[in-house]
Amino acid sequence: MTDFLLYALFAGLGVALVAGPLGCFVVWRRMAYFGDTLAHSALLGVALGVLLEINLSIAVTLVPLVIALGLVFLEQRGFLSLDTLLGILSHSALAAGLVVISLLPDVRVDLMSLLFGDLLSVTVNDLWVIYTVAAAVLLLLGTLWKKLINITVDPELAAVEGTNVVLVRTALMLITALVIAIAMKIVGVLLITALLIIPAATARRFTHTPEQMALAASIIAMVTVVMGLALSWYTDAPAGPAVVLCAALLFALSLGLGQKK
Repeated sequence: MTDFLLYALFAGLGVALVAGPLGCFVVWRRMAYFGDTLAHSALLGVALGVLLEINLSIAVTLVPLVIALGLVFLEQRGFLSLDTLLGILSHSALAAGLVVISLLPDVRVDLMSLLFGDLLSVTVNDLWVIYTVAAAVLLLLGTLWKKLINITVDPELAAVEGTNVVLVRTALMLITALVIAIAMKIVGVLLITALLIIPAATARRFTHTPEQMALAASIIAMVTVVMGLALSWYTDAPAGPAVVLCAALLFALSLGLGQKK
């Protein structure tokens, strides 16, 4: 097996490991649109990184973080409903990113790899970044797990018990932004949310506790990475979409096994 395929496998498994538990909260809290917004803002991060001549990894991480904080601020002010704010920021960020990239002089950007991922071009440096962020995310999720569960089940009761709901919810948004930043290379800005949602939705049908669902979602996500890479290798299909397609296939198969009781 060639080095680039091993790098792709390890990168995909690293992202899948954190996509499982985080995807559970995306499903439980109905944050799919929020994930799309941050994913679209990652493309704007690439454009600004090239324009300002700064490290793209830093730019791709900072822009979604800023967007997440902006959403928290605007939501607290109550100017508009959250879904309206997400719709405005999501499409504005995507459009701004595409426009800036198209206007950059003498710069050639592989737009397809940004939109749909470029898993097979992962480098050793990318692996270091992915696993460093993954370790930090897992540590944060583990530390905040009980509080995150509480604000998901009943935020008002959690607040009465002393949980700072706004702070914990902001932390979850920032964690999501970090995962989206490292997942961009794997499946691209248009498919990141699918990698979060589909394995978690599949795991939900066969588990009975939040912890079981988080573990099962990670395992399912890792299986889809292996399946997607195999499909890409043997059919010459793009790796990112192949991974998401395999995740969708597993979900479709789960539907035939009966509704979870």
